[in-house]
Amino acid sequence: MKESLLHFDKHEYHPQGEWLLMIHGAGGSTRTWKRQVKELGQHFNLLIVDLPGHGQSADTDSEDDEYTFSLVSHRVWAVVDHVGLEKVHVLGVSLGAIIALRVEQLYNDRVKSVVLAGAIVQLNRKLRIIASASLFLAKVVGYRAFYKFAARIALPRANHKTSRDVFIRESQALSLDEFRKWTEMYRSLHVTLKDLYSEASEVPRLLLMGSQDHLFLNPAAEYVKERANAVLRIFPKCGHVVNIEKAEAFNKHCISFIQEVVGKKELSA
Repeated sequence: MKESLLHFDKHEYHPQGEWLLMIHGAGGSTRTWKRQVKELGQHFNLLIVDLPGHGQSADTDSEDDEYTFSLVSHRVWAVVDHVGLEKVHVLGVSLGAIIALRVEQLYNDRVKSVVLAGAIVQLNRKLRIIASASLFLAKVVGYRAFYKFAARIALPRANHKTSRDVFIRESQALSLDEFRKWTEMYRSLHVTLKDLYSEASEVPRLLLMGSQDHLFLNPAAEYVKERANAVLRIFPKCGHVVNIEKAEAFNKHCISFIQEVVGKKELSA
């Protein structure tokens, strides 16, 4: 049985324009990009994918008994091939940012740039313990209750409520079996991050982080200091999910970054 194609939304506004592949975070869906579609669509063609088990991809068949970051990345890229795109820019948020980097690693010559929103560069000791014990905790309290617990750890402040509510709501599409496969994959997250962020790459990277992202901002800032191809932009009074909390500023930074990358490539051609 051939693996079903992931659900995707295609917004083709510019016949000769640049394409942007958009990958949501854990528990999200194509709908979590609704604050980006109109504005980014004025400048780029958009390909927005529902990850396995998420959104409308939850309705597709899967033969995968377990997930790996490489397997998920190949399935995301299968959509790019299905649409017939040769090269794309890639935008990912949170978990989607990790998959975006794996996509870049696997299809390096076909990725023009990468935007990592709420980038997860490394896990501290507390997060490694939670990740390794996540499936056990979910069995004790129920996986939906565990997801709410995790969302409150990552997004604890009152001004994070909108993004917290969005991801809790969208995560309802995940079945128990899908939740199991994703949480089991997180056990390898620490090793995966070391691999992704230690590998040399010349692909331009933009990291967009919230000043209140208490879990992931500092490692992202340290990473950018050591990489000539990476740029960091920090949004004040903003948590982990920057594309929801600071949508207008987020969109402007994405647009200017990609346009600059395209401009430089045209000058060097």
